[in-house]
Amino acid sequence: MSREYPDRPWIGIGVIVFRGEEVLLVQRGKPPRLGSWSLPGGAQHLGEGAQAAARRELLEETGVTVGPLLLADVIDSVTHDDAGAVRYHYTIVDYCAEWIAGEAVAGDDVSATAWARPEDLQKYALTREAEAVIALSRKRLAEAAL
Repeated sequence: MSREYPDRPWIGIGVIVFRGEEVLLVQRGKPPRLGSWSLPGGAQHLGEGAQAAARRELLEETGVTVGPLLLADVIDSVTHDDAGAVRYHYTIVDYCAEWIAGEAVAGDDVSATAWARPEDLQKYALTREAEAVIALSRKRLAEAAL
């Protein structure tokens, strides 16, 4: 089944990675959202567990590894074409975690990576959903550390 004009949603997995106050961002190298900044992640493979998919996608896209994964949120990303048909539909399971190793380098379908401080997030033109899940992830990780 094609990801473009699908007959059902695709399962996407995202990871919000923190290194201190900084969050890891990637610039998309393929559609949808080619050239835009977002969070690392991609499609879950058949037979692959969600957390395994999160770790695989993170490593493939950025070369980074993380500690324990916490569920951050589940978000639907739907893109319509000019006629109103659903062109893309991803149900994204977002995890959050702390960085433990690896230099962030662009790999797989990513054209660039960046560690962004909270005060610099605006310049990356993230979606409202991405900004919200970053804020929620900071809160979840802080609560887990208590």
